[in-house]
Amino acid sequence: MSNWTSLWYVWLILLTVFMLLLCGITASCIKFCCRKKRPPVETFPRHPYDLTVIPIDSDSTAHSTVT
Repeated sequence: MSNWTSLWYVWLILLTVFMLLLCGITASCIKFCCRKKRPPVETFPRHPYDLTVIPIDSDSTAHSTVT
């Protein structure tokens, strides 16, 4: 059985993985907190619009209806 302190590369890999996890968790928390503090902004204001419906049937001609 080998001595764990002599396997420095194992400790280096474990430290690297731990630091990556810690950075990811910290970044997620910061992103979540910043998103929560900002008031929601509506990107496009709602405007009334006209809708044109053109039903096409094999038995009748095309009709246009504006609502």
